[in-house]
Amino acid sequence: MERFAIWILALLFTLAGGMPAHAASYPDKPVRIVVPYPPGGTVDQLARLLAQQLAGQTGQSFIVDNRAGASGVIGSEHVAQSPPDGYTLLLQATTFVINPLITPASPYDVRKDFTPVSFLGSTPMLVVAHPSLPAQNFAGFVELLRKQPGRYSLGAPAVGALGHLAEEAVKRDARLDFLVVPYKGTAPMLNDVAGNHVAAGIEAMPALLPMVRGGKLKALAVTGERRVPQLPGIPTVAESGLPGFDMVSWYGLWAPAGLAPAVLQELSAQIAKATRAPQLVGQMAEQGLQVQSSTPAELGARIDAETAKYQTIVKAANIKVE
Repeated sequence: MERFAIWILALLFTLAGGMPAHAASYPDKPVRIVVPYPPGGTVDQLARLLAQQLAGQTGQSFIVDNRAGASGVIGSEHVAQSPPDGYTLLLQATTFVINPLITPASPYDVRKDFTPVSFLGSTPMLVVAHPSLPAQNFAGFVELLRKQPGRYSLGAPAVGALGHLAEEAVKRDARLDFLVVPYKGTAPMLNDVAGNHVAAGIEAMPALLPMVRGGKLKALAVTGERRVPQLPGIPTVAESGLPGFDMVSWYGLWAPAGLAPAVLQELSAQIAKATRAPQLVGQMAEQGLQVQSSTPAELGARIDAETAKYQTIVKAANIKVE
């Protein structure tokens, strides 16, 4: 009996010691961060800075893997189908949550097929126009749209892009009549706004700041709840006649569904440490992105809240990908 008791105690100590060791050993080989967009965009830049910081912290390689296509669906689906071992991660933006709402046969379910790891940060969008537009701010633009219903068009980066939803929300909340023109990407939309082919557009601030600073576009408003230090003189949509308006582009990190809790805990802790690194925070702040981490549960709650908000806009405007 005494020998049996000693054996049981030894087994318990072995099991207890093994649990944290599993987390402590992660990562013990290179980790891929899948970016479902081409190199050069905000998501890609954030992923590369994060990968560099994580590699320095852990001593392991974090490799950015660009798998672009179908508005981020191809790369996202790849991660959903990968082993849930913590070595294939997904860095995605707001469209990750919007896509299933506008695509009849989405190949993934954000809540069922992925493990939320951490919120990574957010940036407001800007309402921008051609410099010749006879309105100096958003309130003036709304007045212009009211006086001449149906005359002006607003460009959107893509069908179902956050900028598209923001324009539909403005149309609904302000009871305006204007045409939304979805493009196949941010670049062609901005070219047409700068060329005065469409009156205005809405897109995330990092993509717009260079053109605003260069005088090619005129900023009319910020879509977040507060003004931004990069453009302190530009009012928010909320203070320009639409109280409570708050739509920002945000970013997060996911793993495939079924990730072991110990690995999730370790990964979450490493992300929290990385998002406090001055170099990462500073470089993204220059582009207008505020870096901030969260717990997995907080990211999950954000997904639920944002999905409900976007769903209302999508249904009201009948936005869908054919």
